[in-house]
Amino acid sequence: MRKSTFMFSSWLMLSSVMLQSQAVFAADAVANIRADVANGQTIYNEGKGDATACQGCHGEKALGNDSMGAPRLANIGQIYVVKQLNEFAEGKRIAPGVGVAMNDIAKALNEQDRRDVAAYLDSFEYETEPSDLKSLAADGSKVGKPEIGKLIVTKGIKGQVPACQDCHGFSGRAPLIPAINQQKFVYLVNQLNSFRDGSRANDPAVNQFGVMRGIAKKLSDENIADIAAFLSTVTRAAP
Repeated sequence: MRKSTFMFSSWLMLSSVMLQSQAVFAADAVANIRADVANGQTIYNEGKGDATACQGCHGEKALGNDSMGAPRLANIGQIYVVKQLNEFAEGKRIAPGVGVAMNDIAKALNEQDRRDVAAYLDSFEYETEPSDLKSLAADGSKVGKPEIGKLIVTKGIKGQVPACQDCHGFSGRAPLIPAINQQKFVYLVNQLNSFRDGSRANDPAVNQFGVMRGIAKKLSDENIADIAAFLSTVTRAAP
């Protein structure tokens, strides 16, 4: 028990150090990023060359689509989006299902195009569009309990995993760590499952151990469904 508590505390301390170092890098990256929002808007709405229009899956306002498993992209963090697009282009991240198209789409864009799209996504006025949990349940999805998910997001599971908001903040700790409130339910479930089984491995690492992979491995199916139910429906303001 003491060993478990020590390891858990050590993990939190290392995570704090990692977040501080990333914040310094992120602040510098934001200060120096060059982006053409108008070009990003054109690519998002119309596509470019072999890259299809982003809005076809993610929606006109980039709020995501549960039926396609497509995530919300609006306001989740400019530098984070650039990182994901670059890693899709480099094959460091491969999404499941229809998301596999992201590799070819990202590869068809040059590095500046990716920065421009990310800047456009960060320029949206913040809007809420909660996942419809009743419809998802009616269609056969296993939907969790938001009230239990709230406890995990804000307090964690004692001795097992830290609170999600410790790293993500409540309304997001952009730019390197994404905002996850108002993210789509299906996407959240898929990503936590992918981190848990190791099929997604581009998460930040502490002492060579993937942070999200380590956390997700300690979550049950019920935990994941509960977390996703809360995050996909909660408002922007902290509870």
